Amino acid sequence: MDDEFLDTSRLPIDRRSRIPGAGFFYPDTVDEELKEQQAKAAIEGSEAVVVTDSDADGLGCIALIREAYDAAIEPEPFLTTLEARLSEDDADEAEDDRPEFESRVALLAAGPHSLGETLERVAEYADSGIDLFVCDLCPDSYETVSEPLETLTSRCDRVSWYDHHQWTDEVFTAVSDAGVDLVVGDSEEECSTDVALRSLEYDFDEQFVELAAVTRDHDLWLNEDPRSQDLADYAFWSGPEEYAAIVGAYGVSLPTVVSEYIAHRRVEKEKLIDLAVERADFKSVGPWTVGITYGRCSQNEVADALRDQGADAAVIVKPAGSASLRGSDDFEKCHLVARQVNGGGHPKASGCKPGIYDDMLDYAHHWTTEGSAAKRVILAAFERVADESVTEA
Repeated sequence: MDDEFLDTSRLPIDRRSRIPGAGFFYPDTVDEELKEQQAKAAIEGSEAVVVTDSDADGLGCIALIREAYDAAIEPEPFLTTLEARLSEDDADEAEDDRPEFESRVALLAAGPHSLGETLERVAEYADSGIDLFVCDLCPDSYETVSEPLETLTSRCDRVSWYDHHQWTDEVFTAVSDAGVDLVVGDSEEECSTDVALRSLEYDFDEQFVELAAVTRDHDLWLNEDPRSQDLADYAFWSGPEEYAAIVGAYGVSLPTVVSEYIAHRRVEKEKLIDLAVERADFKSVGPWTVGITYGRCSQNEVADALRDQGADAAVIVKPAGSASLRGSDDFEKCHLVARQVNGGGHPKASGCKPGIYDDMLDYAHHWTTEGSAAKRVILAAFERVADESVTEA
């Protein structure tokens, strides 16, 4: 395929918002080979390994853990690289020019669906006697992590798991019984960075206490501190190592070049949000109004706009096939809907990816119809949850 077809930056923003980024089109084998190489390089010889989600909450945990282990990465090379990109007006090209870094505490970014595979890599490459931390992740079932986790609990000096998602009793008991120090905070009160802050045996400076508080503001959708949106955006647009290095060194007082970078990226972000809001439809499902839309966008801001227009729940279907579900005080069942569509999460925020994509033609239909099939499947899941709520009542 011609590389120009993968360069969506040349497209008008409306067309760009309807198709996935370039990474979607790379074969999984290429992606997995690269992840394998990176994981091996990070893990081998490490004193501790952190497997975490790559959002601001998960990366806040790695910043705390590295501080506790005196293993933080120096931020200056990242700032120098970022300043050079801004001066050359190519700040969107964020992955090709990362500086080299090294830490005794390895960082492996993962998601719920890749958690088992990531733990397998730790089991393969880590030395015996290391400390392992899993942060801001909840497995869909124990079977997806059981084999590597049991191997690791037998070989590691310590296996700690810090999270705040909605765990089923079955999975919670199984992970705990495997020998894991599992701490799950109240998802209405704490983010995972909070859980790590109170669980690690270390006297953190006020900078890290503030980092946890501001991270919580975004992750629990409180939106009372404007700095929390800066953290969320920066975590999304930067690489995990860059974010962990910067907030580990500066906390929420981000350097000027980082603030300039965020402002640069927000110009396009706001346009993508507006397009997604314009595409939204509103459906009555049981007692709820569901706002549902499609596009590459920042889902939280789109969900806020749909709620302002009367939605009890918002669904944002992405070009890559996944979807984000956001609730409200009148709808706290996002996790129940998501579990029916190959996903999970919080009562007010969840994610899923319907299992409806069998070949590239299915994806082509997805892009040209603005996710019509995925929308039908997810709305049907809302209908089932509504029926179950009536039965329970």
